[in-house]
Amino acid sequence: MGLYKIQMPDIGEGITEAEVVEWNVKVGDVVREDDCLAAVMTDKATVEIPCPIDGTVSKINGEVGTMIPVGQVIVVLEVDGEGNMDESAAENTAAPVSEPAVEAEAAPEEKPAPKPAPAKKSVATVKKPSARQASSAARAPRAEGEAPLASPVVRRRAADAGIKLAYVHGTGPAGRISHDDLDAYIDGSSAPVIAGGKRADTSVEEIKVIGLRRKIAERMQDAKQRIPHITYVEEIDVSEVEKLRAHMNTKRSEGQPKLTILPFIMRAMVIAIGQHPKLNSHYDDGNDLLYQYGGVHLGVAAQTPGGLMVPVVAHAETMDVYGLAGEVTRVSTAAKDGSISREDLTGSTITLSSLGRMGGVVSTPVINSPEVAIVGVNKVTTKPVWLDGGFVPRQTMNLSSSFDHRIVDGWDAAEFIQCIRELLENPATLFMES
Repeated sequence: MGLYKIQMPDIGEGITEAEVVEWNVKVGDVVREDDCLAAVMTDKATVEIPCPIDGTVSKINGEVGTMIPVGQVIVVLEVDGEGNMDESAAENTAAPVSEPAVEAEAAPEEKPAPKPAPAKKSVATVKKPSARQASSAARAPRAEGEAPLASPVVRRRAADAGIKLAYVHGTGPAGRISHDDLDAYIDGSSAPVIAGGKRADTSVEEIKVIGLRRKIAERMQDAKQRIPHITYVEEIDVSEVEKLRAHMNTKRSEGQPKLTILPFIMRAMVIAIGQHPKLNSHYDDGNDLLYQYGGVHLGVAAQTPGGLMVPVVAHAETMDVYGLAGEVTRVSTAAKDGSISREDLTGSTITLSSLGRMGGVVSTPVINSPEVAIVGVNKVTTKPVWLDGGFVPRQTMNLSSSFDHRIVDGWDAAEFIQCIRELLENPATLFMES
């Protein structure tokens, strides 16, 4: 038998480390070649680590949430043959997540020492209830006729401290109140009992932020710290484009996707970028360089079970509304079911963010760095609008869009959004050759 080390692979694209987001094996598991050992996440995507050889898992290095450098040993296997590492090297690897349980030799049976009786506490050492317990006197006690269970000593301590046992939660059999329960009530770590036996929920769940959620947090914090945002909001009358959309959906041929309003907004963005190319850029603030792209690679923010992802519709300038609809459906679906490729998650030059029917009235989207602009779509509502001498019902929608104020002036931002507004309010222009 030998030991075989498996290292964090070089995933490429200059990646120097990856975060463990899931272990699929544990110490003692028998694994076969090509079995998935773990899933790790880089800045770009989640990657599975396959097993290169048959063996038994001897050691696992790195808990979920740990950042592991490329080249570091992550799993050690026991294999037939010599393996590729010696035992001394295995001992020097990082501390394992788990080790096989070692059964201790049976010790002679010993009787447990008797538990000392709780010491009597004098009045001088009993603290008065905290402000929270004092305020609970205004709440209803236990249900009428429900007497608290407690020993005479506990009752005397409570009386000396001015505490009504009806408000103290008992953890003993049948809700019996112990010295520890009384101490917890006095210290404020136990919630008071109220009518019907209900207590305030004072629990706190500790949830480790890992994987995609941690990446989102890091990127959002970096963007807000480094980029001075300017947000511009404009109301758009989408009545005409909504009529056109409904008509096109009744006339679409077999194989053409059903249209939402997003492909029309995407098409309007592409045309507006042609008139305002600076908005389709990356800003390298470390080297004072602006990379202005000819092709429009539209990131579309999508909510997935794991958190926010931004799949990319590449070369949106080459597509009509049906092409845009089909492509945004493809990448968004792949992002949600986890099958999206790394290529479909990289290279966006400007981002479109939409919360659909929950889009709200206004939002303040965060720029997808190193881009310089993001267009936020709010929900479509019907309201009375003054038109041609009278109020008529119209469908309206706000665009709430943010810009990197180091590159984009307020006037440029307003012109860009006004161009999108004019295109959407006159939807025939979306199909005119530029």
